[in-house]
Parts: sequence; structure tokens; C-alpha cells
Amino acid sequence: MPPARLRSALAGFGIDTALALVITFALMMGAGVVWGILRAIQLAAGGAEEAEILAGLAQPGALAQILIALFSMGSTALLLYFWRRPATALERRHSWQALRRAGTWGAVVGVALLTFLSSTAAAWLGERLGVPPNPSNLAPIRELTSSTPVFTMAFAVLLAPLYEELLFRRVLFGGLWRAGYPVLGMLLSGLVFALAHEAPGLNGNGLAPTLLLLAVYTGMGVAFAWVYRRTGTLWAPIAAHALNNALALGALQLAGG
Repeated sequence: MPPARLRSALAGFGIDTALALVITFALMMGAGVVWGILRAIQLAAGGAEEAEILAGLAQPGALAQILIALFSMGSTALLLYFWRRPATALERRHSWQALRRAGTWGAVVGVALLTFLSSTAAAWLGERLGVPPNPSNLAPIRELTSSTPVFTMAFAVLLAPLYEELLFRRVLFGGLWRAGYPVLGMLLSGLVFALAHEAPGLNGNGLAPTLLLLAVYTGMGVAFAWVYRRTGTLWAPIAAHALNNALALGALQLAGG
């Protein structure tokens, strides 16, 4: 049986994870209902028949999906940060001091390049093995890139890194780090980060591509947690995450979508 200190740390991590799941799901359902009502009103005002309205409500478009995710996960991250893991004045001071060190930005660039290159290599390997990994967020990102490129860039490079690092690194990893188990925190928070992006059975991929995607996202989560611990500022994983996403969007454009 693990020692009481470890059991307590794991229980805290489980509580944080369960709260994140329940709150995100509740907000997502609520936002979906609001979207459905507004969409039905819009279609009815345009003279659509009942069958057309029902068809239009079957699946939110790419923009609606992104906005619902932004609202639900962003709200969850902010709520759990202030409730479970608010930064102290001392932590904020150390964070700003870390941003003035060249080593912080070297770690940021190094981790961003590592995550981008490793995910690119994993995609290449999957293609060669006949199990191409297709991230579940790729289709909406492709659609939005062609229709609203400025919003897509803002979401992928600014907004998503902010709320994801606040939730997965500050709240989830931060709890185990504070309890004295940083390595375990890196692994577990990285795994939850991966499952949040690619839920098995719900992402439209088979077992092999899903396992490959989970490995990629877990590695990314571990790398972002490492740079957070290494530098002592949450702005470091936010910046690394943002740079990784910018490189991925750039590669997507160079590859013709």
C-alpha cells in the first residue's frame, strides 16, 4: 500500500480531475443547448422547414465546436485555478523574475521544437505503418483555417495554450508537484491532457492510431510540465505550447491543409 502522503496526493489529483471533467461537461452541455436554441431560431427565421431545422441541429459546425470548447474548458480552467490552485504573491514575483532569464526562453524554444518535431515524426511513422494518426481537432481546424484564419490563429496560438496550461499544468500537475511528486505529476497530468484531446472510442480513430496520438499528447504534456518546473513560471509552458501550435499551423498551411 502506498504511503499516506502519496495516497493523499493522488486523492487530490483525482478530485481535481473529476471536478475538471464534471464542470467541463456541464458547461459544454449548457453551451450546446444555448447554441441549439439560437441555431433553431436562426433557421426558423430563415424559413427552414422542421426537417431542415432538425438536420441543422444534428452537428455544430467547426466554429460552434471551437467556441463551445473555448467557453467550457476556459471557464473550467479559470474556476479551478482560483478555487484549487491560486498563485501566491511570492509565486507571481518569482514567475516574473523567471521571465527575465535567458535560460527560461531557451527552454521554451527547445521544448516547443522538441514537441513539434516529435509529433511530426510520430505522424510520419504512423503513415509508414499504415495507421495514420488523425487528431480529432484537425477537421475543425482545417475548416476554420480556410474560413476564419485570423480567429483560428488567435484560438490555436493564444487562447488554447492559455486555458490548457492553466488547467493541466497549474491545476493538475501543480497539485502533485506541490505535494512532492513532480515526476508522477508530469506523467499523470500528461495522460489526462492526452485523454482530453483523444478520448478512445470517441475520436473516430482505430486502436493503433489512437494509441499513437495518446503517446504524442502525453509526451507533449510531460514536456510542458517539465518546462514549467524547470523555469518556475507558467508563462514558459504557455509560450512553448503556443510556439508548438504556431509551428503546427504553419506546417498545415505549407502542406496545403
